[in-house]
Amino acid sequence: MENFWTSNKTINGLRHFVLVNETREKGKITLLMVSVIDSEIYLKTTYEELMNSGNWQEGWINLPKLQSITEEYVKYKFINKEEEIDEIFINEDSLFNIS
Repeated sequence: MENFWTSNKTINGLRHFVLVNETREKGKITLLMVSVIDSEIYLKTTYEELMNSGNWQEGWINLPKLQSITEEYVKYKFINKEEEIDEIFINEDSLFNIS
């Protein structure tokens, strides 16, 4: 499966994400996606959502800056500048595990 993805709509103002973790529980695959620009912006999704929803495109689509980093991101960072981030845990077999 491709590790680099572009969201068709912004997620907290950003569109380019990396698949950093995959877990399987009871036959369901859950994926952890992290923004390429800001690791504080991440989401969990299912394999089915990623592949079948029409919300994602494989690879990083070359977009103008104003479409890949929107004003929504600036507002998100301003509102959430004081919040603590959850830790992101990466499986040992993840491409992004560097420890």
